[in-house]
Amino acid sequence: MKLIQLPTQAFEQRVKQELEDNPALDSGKEKSEENEFDEEFKNDERDDDHEVIETDINVDEYLSDDEIPSYRLQANNYSKDDDEKKVPYAAGTSFSQFLKTQLQTFRFKDDEMKIAEFLVGSVDESGYIRRDVPDIVDDLAFTQNVYTDEETVERIFKYVHKLDPAGVGARSLQECLLIQLRRKTPTESVELAIDIMQNGFDQFTKKHYQKLLSKFDISEDQLRSAIEEIEHLNPKPGGAYSGNTRIVEHVVPDFTIKIKDGELELSLNGRNAPEMHVSREYNNMLKGYKESKEKTKKQKDAVLFIKQKLDAAKWFIEAIRQRQETLFVTMNAIMHHQYEYFLSGDERDLKPMILKDIAEEIDMDVSTVSRVANSKYVDTPYGTKLIKEFFSESMKNDQGEDVSTREIKKILEITVGEEDKRKPLTDDKLSKVLKEKGYPIARRTVAKYREQLDIPVARLRKEI
Repeated sequence: MKLIQLPTQAFEQRVKQELEDNPALDSGKEKSEENEFDEEFKNDERDDDHEVIETDINVDEYLSDDEIPSYRLQANNYSKDDDEKKVPYAAGTSFSQFLKTQLQTFRFKDDEMKIAEFLVGSVDESGYIRRDVPDIVDDLAFTQNVYTDEETVERIFKYVHKLDPAGVGARSLQECLLIQLRRKTPTESVELAIDIMQNGFDQFTKKHYQKLLSKFDISEDQLRSAIEEIEHLNPKPGGAYSGNTRIVEHVVPDFTIKIKDGELELSLNGRNAPEMHVSREYNNMLKGYKESKEKTKKQKDAVLFIKQKLDAAKWFIEAIRQRQETLFVTMNAIMHHQYEYFLSGDERDLKPMILKDIAEEIDMDVSTVSRVANSKYVDTPYGTKLIKEFFSESMKNDQGEDVSTREIKKILEITVGEEDKRKPLTDDKLSKVLKEKGYPIARRTVAKYREQLDIPVARLRKEI
């Protein structure tokens, strides 16, 4: 189950770790055909016989009856399987250190540098300092032993606002946008945008455009140009710093679906099917102990160790085979369930599908399907998709047919995209439009789907 849950890259690391930990396990194809042990292992791979190792040596007879090998008392015969493998963070300069380095370009007195460093240290991940100046003055006195006043802190703030990225150190969205606008080359649109930010910020955030036109005595074209200047600003300047301690996930598709002659073709990423075999060297070592006439304590310990490693190697190879089969069978069932979607790429062709549907079809547990769906990606002709995106609940249309909620969301998204932005549709009107298209859903459901699609309310979608 642990192997099934791992995506391709993590699975490769797991295989690499196992090869390092178990000397009885080798990668690649067996070079020699004379390895009787390996041939016998391959022939017995799919048999119902669950004996741990198939050799012509009866290891149990070799050991004394009054000894119970410790490996028999271990879960899965391999305790390290339970180790948690953590992904290390990439080394680099932190955002805070990046800002502190820039402070060296200014000439500060000792206390002023301490204040500046304290302010930089208070910058959050988004690039803001969300603290009041009086609180900062108090903290400087208690934690830094620096006694200053609000006027001095405000003066140092102006230096912090000169740092890159533009807008960093702002105490509000309004201040952040103003800092960025003032760094732009002065033009009529930029000057108007600054005026709007200073004197009409509330009307701007609520998109009361008529009030802005009247208040600043400007034309719609002038307002549109100013709004374009504002929309190109970064409301979260901290997020633009690439050195921030964030892990960038590189997705490797676990499956590939291609369309050939109008039919779908599924394949499993070859990196999920490594060539593995049991080491012939370890098998020969075990045979050598049989031929030895001496039965010392060291030899018994050696036999126990070798048998443990051989057991673990065979178990791991079998686990990999089962993983491959489970992944392919599960994805194959999903592909056939959503056959029309994979042919067209249109989300409106997605059928209602829950984990239980696939689990029953392939006769496996729901948790197994969940492990495949939550962590695996498939490369389709329409892009790389997370498999769990193909699952959705069902609702009935006006004809009594079950349709996917994903289909309804897609139609809602298209409807919002086609609306007149001067008069955006309210949730109530969207509900009526969807009902006319054959999807009778309530206004509250429309609001829920709209929020899930990250679509703002009608008032905030308004444009001039």
